[in-house]
Amino acid sequence: MRAPRFPLTVFYDGSCIVCAAEIEHYLRKDHGGKLVAVDISRPGFDPKPYQVSLADFMHQLHAIDQDGQVFKGVDSFRAIWQAFPTSTVCGLMGRVIQLPLVNLLARIGYWLFARIRPYLPKRNPCDSGTCSIHHKR
Repeated sequence: MRAPRFPLTVFYDGSCIVCAAEIEHYLRKDHGGKLVAVDISRPGFDPKPYQVSLADFMHQLHAIDQDGQVFKGVDSFRAIWQAFPTSTVCGLMGRVIQLPLVNLLARIGYWLFARIRPYLPKRNPCDSGTCSIHHKR
């Protein structure tokens, strides 16, 4: 798989505490505007333009580069990490993840995480500032 052409659009489940924290961590770092995040848990998200089902988006992390190349799971993380200079921890991880044994272990770890992710606590919708209080009279 070739390196991504930036910007890279990262599709993540914002209702997942772990997923949201991870992506927000990358967005806070200086990535030179190479990363764009899309929360697939938002009510208005429409997966049709991307030709990926919502179930597939929810099953594993997806990233799509400017040429339309799709990265999934561990390959998404590799693509994200390549947005950072190689002199940073993230940039170094983008290189290390390509080593055969490391890549195999990462794929096994991600497969296990994807299996338990639906059972992790959900993020409070009020954390994003989108909740409202409804009073019944």
